[in-house]
Amino acid sequence: MGDVTALILASGSPRRHHLLQIIGMPHLVIQANIEEIRRPGESPIDFTRRVACDKALSVAASHPGQPVLGADTVVEVGGDVLGKPHSQEEAADMLHRLSGRAHTVHTAMALAHGERCESLVSSAAVEFEELTPAQIAWYIATGEPMDKAGAYAIQGYGSLFVKRVAGSPHTVIGLPVHQLPRLFERFGLSLWDQITGATHIQS
Repeated sequence: MGDVTALILASGSPRRHHLLQIIGMPHLVIQANIEEIRRPGESPIDFTRRVACDKALSVAASHPGQPVLGADTVVEVGGDVLGKPHSQEEAADMLHRLSGRAHTVHTAMALAHGERCESLVSSAAVEFEELTPAQIAWYIATGEPMDKAGAYAIQGYGSLFVKRVAGSPHTVIGLPVHQLPRLFERFGLSLWDQITGATHIQS
C-alpha cells in the first residue's frame, strides 16, 4: 500500500484524540461529516460498525495514501439505541432511562485504506446509580452530556453516576485502544511500529 506519514483520525472527538495521544500514536485529525441514521431493523452493533466504516471511508476517499481510523459509540438500553442528545430535554430523558439500571455501550473502530475497510466492535456493560431529578438537572447544566452517546461521559462528571463497568472503560469513552493492534494487523500494519516511528504498510 505504500508509505504513509500518519494515521488519520476521522473524528472530532477530543476524547478519541486524547486516547491516541496517551498511547503515543502519531495521527492527524480530520473530522468526517456523515449522517448517523439507524436503518430499519439494523442492530445496534451493525449500526455502529457501519457508521464507523462510513466515517473512515469518507475521509480515506480524499486521502488515498493514508490509513484512516473511524469510530462510533452507541448506548443500548432496553433494545433501544441512545445516540447524542439533540436537546437538554432529550438528555434528561436519556439519563432518566439509565438511572438505576444496566445498559450496554458498543464502540466500533474501523480502519480504512483506499476503498477497503476493516472493523471491530467492543462492548461493555455499565450500571448506573439511582439518579435524582436534581442530580440530572445539575449534570445537564454542566453541558457535558450534550455531545455524548447516552448523554454522559464516564471520564468526566458522569463518573459520579457509574456504579460498575464490565469491560474496557475505553470502550465506554469511545475508543477501545486494546483492539487497535488486532485491527491494524488486518492490513499487515504493526501498531507498535507506528508508535515507535515506522510508517510502512505492507499489502
